[in-house]
Amino acid sequence: MVSILPLSLNDVTVERDGKRLLGPVSLDIRADALTIVLGPNGAGKSTLLRLMHGLVKPTSGRVRFAAPRGEAYAHQAFVFQTPIMLRRTVLGNLCYPLTAHGISHAEAEKKALTWLKTLGLDGHETQRASQLSGGERQKLALARALIRKPELLFLDEPCANLDGAATQDIERLIGEARAGGTRILMATHDLGQARRLADDVLFLHHGEVLEHAPAKAFFEAPQTDEVKAFLNGDLVI
Repeated sequence: MVSILPLSLNDVTVERDGKRLLGPVSLDIRADALTIVLGPNGAGKSTLLRLMHGLVKPTSGRVRFAAPRGEAYAHQAFVFQTPIMLRRTVLGNLCYPLTAHGISHAEAEKKALTWLKTLGLDGHETQRASQLSGGERQKLALARALIRKPELLFLDEPCANLDGAATQDIERLIGEARAGGTRILMATHDLGQARRLADDVLFLHHGEVLEHAPAKAFFEAPQTDEVKAFLNGDLVI
């Protein structure tokens, strides 16, 4: 398979009702890294991830993958802050992305059962996914995104409102995906989580990229007053 990366954004803006939500942004997203997207509320983190994934269209500028658009969309996945569950059983949720792409039901079920054991959800196969706890639903949503081994994964604050144990499980799955070669872009409000996971950090403010640097440099030697204030826990207006 030809890689879908790099993903290039060239002078991209997103506007809604006459208000600019993002941009102009120019970025090159290359392989083999976990990028944490930080910024205050309303900075444009979710909009940026949705734009790159194709859920939001740019008002101007260009978003381009290294592979044709159809192939690029087939090899990426997105996990939302509030997990979206299909109207299926727990097992059915994990089988669906496999059978939808031509894998036999028997093979899909075999892979899904292995994933459920990894998640600690074995024994829940026939339970409706909507009946799981918040942490369990988020683990299932992440596993459903990862089960086809996407080249590119977008995570929009996947651990928001989860307890420590669930967050630890989610971070373990993210780390395993990163080690397995999946390129990850993840928005979070948790600086501790950002320090634990990031290879590099992208900081947004008022829809613009103020800093994009390796994690060590970002946390130890921030270049802008806004990032210094943010890391210090001060309000960034």
